Amino acid sequence: MVGQRFVTLLSAHPWFRLTVIAASGRSAGKTYEEAVSGRWAMTAPLPETAKGLIVLDAAADAEKIAAQVDFCFCAVDMEKEAIRALEERYAKLECPIVSNNSANRWTEDVPMVVPELNPEHLAVIEAQRRRLGTKRGFIAVKSNCSIQSYAPALHPLLKYGVDRVLACTYQAISGAGKTFQRWPEMVDNLIPYIGGEEEKSEREPLRVWGKVEDGKIVPASAPLITTQCLRVPVSDGHTAAVFVKFREGCAPSLDQIREDWRTFRGRPQELNLPSAPKQFLHYFEEPDRPQARLDRDLEGGMAISLGRLRPDSQYDCKFVGLSHNTLRGAAGGGVLLAELLCAEGYI
Repeated sequence: MVGQRFVTLLSAHPWFRLTVIAASGRSAGKTYEEAVSGRWAMTAPLPETAKGLIVLDAAADAEKIAAQVDFCFCAVDMEKEAIRALEERYAKLECPIVSNNSANRWTEDVPMVVPELNPEHLAVIEAQRRRLGTKRGFIAVKSNCSIQSYAPALHPLLKYGVDRVLACTYQAISGAGKTFQRWPEMVDNLIPYIGGEEEKSEREPLRVWGKVEDGKIVPASAPLITTQCLRVPVSDGHTAAVFVKFREGCAPSLDQIREDWRTFRGRPQELNLPSAPKQFLHYFEEPDRPQARLDRDLEGGMAISLGRLRPDSQYDCKFVGLSHNTLRGAAGGGVLLAELLCAEGYI
């Protein structure tokens, strides 16, 4: 599903031209239209520019692929060790990799970037290139989709001293690569478990908020984050219920928090990147917003929707966040990262 999102986003991209589609050996040799026949999960039609592309074998044809392109997006379903090996192979072929996979998120010299939050982490690429022995090749990854619904909202509040965070995420079925047609068991259902998701949701924000030191990313030690992640019967859009405790005496007013959200701009907005939302953090005053069906596609699915900011009896405040998991949280976030890498001279 993420691969299909990449194809749709690249079909009319102002900077990037889709040149090669690669997959496993099972799909190699088919046209892309044949390869996704009966499995096209997007509401938009299959782009004409992709239909006739002959699918190559991502592993067997690596040298051929690397010679044809300036960089690759990578979103594959393989064991982590195999993904690490594949991505490093392309990097060593001098083909930069922009990865949607989790396999390299904790490799010390691989930047894991939410473009508005930690663009400075791209500086670690030079150390990675030295390790790999490359001039152009490197790996950069985006973070897990679930943290997009709350980490961006917390980011401009860190200056006040965020101490503890509790986040419960309610995650769409497309996060598992499913539609209701392919997962009828999710209709009228809720599953209180998503394998590995809570560990990612608690740890990855700290890496995003870390710093580059001696050629590696050193994660932040605070705030303390605890999460629960549930699968809910929603097609697209991850929602988070978030509770925030600040250090003693440091809590800002609710008006100040809303103002910080309204005025926050990141590097993609400064650079006016093609996929960047004009307003990254949107706050809704209505008591019943944000809603997945109404708000997930805000600014092309690349904005974060926030609402219900109010005091809490045990924490200082609480709010609700929403992000589009296959756009901002996956393929769209990858495209925005690639735009940032181009604008900053890494590609």
